[in-house]
Amino acid sequence: METDETPRVLPFQLQFDKPVASQIKIAEWNPEKDLLAMVTEDSKILLHRFNWQRLWTIFPGRCITSLCWRPDGKAIAVGLEDGTISLHDVENGKLLRSLKSHTVAVVSLNWEEDGQVIKDDSVNNSTYEDRTSRFFPPAPRVPRMPGLAPGDTGFMDDSDDSFRELSNSSYQRFNILCSGDKDGSICFSIFGIFPIGKINIHNLSIPTPYATEPATCRLSHASISKIALSKDLCHLIVMCSGELNHDEVESAERQLGVHGCHCLLLDTSIFWKRKNELHQVAQQASNIEDLIEVIRSSLSVMSKQWSDAMHTFREKFDSLSSLIIDHGLDSSPQEEFLSLLGGARTSPPVHQFLVNSLGESGVKRVSKVVCGAGKELQHVVLDHLQVLGRNFSAIHPAAEIIGFRMGELRGPSRWRTRFQGIGLDETLINNATEKSGILLVQVERFMRVLSSVVQQFSNFFNWLLKCIKLLNQEPSDQLLPYNSELVVIFLKFLYDQDPVKPFLELSEVDIEPDMETLQRVKELVHFGGFSDCDFLRRTLAEEFKQMESSFKEAFLMPFTTISRKMLCKDVLPLFALPSSSASVSVSVPISVTYYKDASTSVSSYQTHEHGFIDYISFQIPGDSSSNIANCIGISRRFMHSLSNSSIEESASLEAVLLSVPDGYHCVDLSLYKEGQIVLLLNETTSASECSGESCMMIVQADDLPFVSIPRSGCINTWNLDQLKDSVMHLRLENEKVRNIPHSVVAPLAVSASRGVACVFAARKHALVYILDEDEDDVSDSE
Repeated sequence: METDETPRVLPFQLQFDKPVASQIKIAEWNPEKDLLAMVTEDSKILLHRFNWQRLWTIFPGRCITSLCWRPDGKAIAVGLEDGTISLHDVENGKLLRSLKSHTVAVVSLNWEEDGQVIKDDSVNNSTYEDRTSRFFPPAPRVPRMPGLAPGDTGFMDDSDDSFRELSNSSYQRFNILCSGDKDGSICFSIFGIFPIGKINIHNLSIPTPYATEPATCRLSHASISKIALSKDLCHLIVMCSGELNHDEVESAERQLGVHGCHCLLLDTSIFWKRKNELHQVAQQASNIEDLIEVIRSSLSVMSKQWSDAMHTFREKFDSLSSLIIDHGLDSSPQEEFLSLLGGARTSPPVHQFLVNSLGESGVKRVSKVVCGAGKELQHVVLDHLQVLGRNFSAIHPAAEIIGFRMGELRGPSRWRTRFQGIGLDETLINNATEKSGILLVQVERFMRVLSSVVQQFSNFFNWLLKCIKLLNQEPSDQLLPYNSELVVIFLKFLYDQDPVKPFLELSEVDIEPDMETLQRVKELVHFGGFSDCDFLRRTLAEEFKQMESSFKEAFLMPFTTISRKMLCKDVLPLFALPSSSASVSVSVPISVTYYKDASTSVSSYQTHEHGFIDYISFQIPGDSSSNIANCIGISRRFMHSLSNSSIEESASLEAVLLSVPDGYHCVDLSLYKEGQIVLLLNETTSASECSGESCMMIVQADDLPFVSIPRSGCINTWNLDQLKDSVMHLRLENEKVRNIPHSVVAPLAVSASRGVACVFAARKHALVYILDEDEDDVSDSE
């Protein structure tokens, strides 16, 4: 174990040295709390406090490839190998939401919120008030399938409020979750739950703004290393490796393209310019999607319950048909029952069935199952789909809330100057609103059919009990009365038919309404409000399918519109890579962050694009074909290099090269607060990785000799090669160097808010250092 016997010599205090059961491959500090999330080699997620107390462990069951925190630290996003992004609650690790945004491994995640700070809350127009809670109770949760324990469905329990908090974004700062996969696709989700855009770096037309003539180029065989959205949401920096080719180059000459590590600058200013509108749409759409899931699960639960009940009924009563055939009769069960109802003598098969096969207990059991299932279906509708009364404290109207939320989007869809620019289409929103209204009509219709069917079954079972009592010559005074006419209707229309089942399942057979009702509906169309007069021919399940399809179409338009507005503005070729790695993803230490530009003062009413400075830090690998191998490159102001009007003035891009000391190589690096860079260096040794020593170093970016980089329009010009004659050599004698008597491995986890760094030794140990000498003892904090 390492000790701090000479604190006056060591710049960083070692807080503790703790063993870890498995090697860590990803580690990220919570931005608001003293919590460290770690991913092990076997893809388990561990959450520890600063004092190394473990809070929880979860195992998604699939390989974890990336991880990041929500800006407020209340949720964590996890990227999986199959392209899924799962969101987990920081309190207990429970799954909040799962999104299938990609088809391949998610290699980079970045969750950024609007960095604009407005001192006067009264002018904070970015806060959107959701009015739904004024008129409706809390939205219903997904119904649990009978027989399943809490949590077996994959959804959170009703007692958990984290899921509601995730969807209730009314009082959150506007934020965007960006995710990049290994095939070059980048997806954007508002609040991490509402997909709002997708691009692929292979399809981007990349301009070369410094060329003498306008030209574009494209990437091929590219893989994403890291993505970072600026704090003003206006730019996205993409670090990637791939082959850069001019568009005009013939396909036969494409092999002469430039293969290396590149930095792309994407224009995402639509997020900042339209954040109020996007906030409103995302708030309503994400809640609608939650409610759609409630309805889908409700239909599934109801279908299962009713199907099981009808199976029990058929299982008991189908034996009567066999008894009739065995006795040589050619009548049907309905005819035998009608004959018994009419006062005729009981036939032998009916007598045997009622007295011996079914019996009084059998009738009561089947009645309890069927009528009980009918009541359960009614409860599901009342609790999850529809309000039939005014007891809002106990009734959760998913279908009505959907209709209200769609109505909240109809007004904005007509405000074309503000909302047409983000793809909110009035026609599609109107169509979706109409479909939600028709679903309510179908729910009412289903409830009437279900109530009638349950009543018919109950009346039929009451009659059967009366018959069995008479056949057994037992008193029947205490039995419930029955209606003979309803028994006749049941035997003619319900005994061998099921009018409830078609409402709950998709069917190609249309329901044929009576012509009088259909004609009345067509007359009502002329009064306005809806245009679909064929809904009476559809079942509840079919209506839900059409409503869901209309929602997808309506919300796909903003997704497509935003995707088209995100363009590539610039490319910065960093360093060349050997051609042998063209088809292999290159992994080098990379860090991208944005610091507040102290030289600019940006008010809440001015453009926000130049309030931050980008810092890009990366290691140039030793096998690079560049002349600056085994150096660390740091560039800044890349996203501002196009801001000025003339090419002469636009050379604001600055960079510096740091030469790693002889005998060392960079394991990982991280940009720290106030423009500091934390470097983790390992001693180069031919022995095992567990032997040798390492060191951690902090470099102040402001003290580095940054050099202005003139830009070139030629894509095969490596901009950093211009700095090979002005490399700054790092020295271990620097006072901000801490020797570590172990070989270390990536990752390096640095918390800028608490001033601590977690280093992982190759011998499966975690070492936590306090970076700031004047930092308070964080071990006493939460």
